[in-house]
Amino acid sequence: MIIIYGMDTCPDCAAVKEQIQGRETEFEYRDIGSHIRILKEFLHLRDTDGAFREAKEKGLAGVPCFVLEDGQVSLKEEDAGLISAGAMGGASCSLEDHRNGKKGC
Repeated sequence: MIIIYGMDTCPDCAAVKEQIQGRETEFEYRDIGSHIRILKEFLHLRDTDGAFREAKEKGLAGVPCFVLEDGQVSLKEEDAGLISAGAMGGASCSLEDHRNGKKGC
């Protein structure tokens, strides 16, 4: 099963969540804003896994995040067999987008 860490207020995460509806045997979606335990799980991954290096350098939150069945962590929807929000015209979340008044969170 692929575990997805996301947040319902993130447009990219919403696009992923929409794609996995009805596929509960393949994916588990964990909303990092729903409980402190889930946020701590995600923060531990973000603090320790190299997959987040580039995201952190760019001021991105690092969600959606995919923990694949082999334990590998990825920030790419395609690695989980999904379509990226960017390919569907979605917005991405970054601090720079917000500061510059661009669309995103």
